[in-house]
Amino acid sequence: MNTRTRVLTGTAVAVVLGAGTFGAVSASAAPAKKDEVKSNNFTTSTHLTVDAATRAAQAALNAAEKENQKVTVAVVDRNGNTIVTLRGDGAGPQSYESAERKAYTAVSWNAPTSVLAGRLAQAPNLKDIPGTLFLAGGAPVQAGGAPVAAVGVAGAPSGDLDEKFAKAGVEALGK
Repeated sequence: MNTRTRVLTGTAVAVVLGAGTFGAVSASAAPAKKDEVKSNNFTTSTHLTVDAATRAAQAALNAAEKENQKVTVAVVDRNGNTIVTLRGDGAGPQSYESAERKAYTAVSWNAPTSVLAGRLAQAPNLKDIPGTLFLAGGAPVQAGGAPVAAVGVAGAPSGDLDEKFAKAGVEALGK
């Protein structure tokens, strides 16, 4: 290659690299004010951390174990997604899904599932909503009066006991 070819090739490479760098810098630049999305198009929500959900679940499981009850505890987020589930030693196989469904039901209606079970007399079709379980044992977790999570417990011989343990989980979050 002669000197002129080398110079032209070197110049072409420098131009291409410079254009690529300019394009990358331009692409990562902040959008112009006119392209910004209005802030009233967004909401902010409160979520329970994994650590907090685990503390709540463990507190509920500990409350059940103190009374020699074999249960499963589930904690769900505001959208009903499971954050953590703890299956106690000896808990029945049905308790896993039941605990999750009780928690899902409690957060969906922002009420203990024992209260919601009483509403079935006026609206029996509520039980047909997928993923719900209208049996005592689910307790909502609130922040500012709004539901942000729920604790569900299943496996004790009565819904009253399940709900007592779920409330122990919720109470552990306030400590």
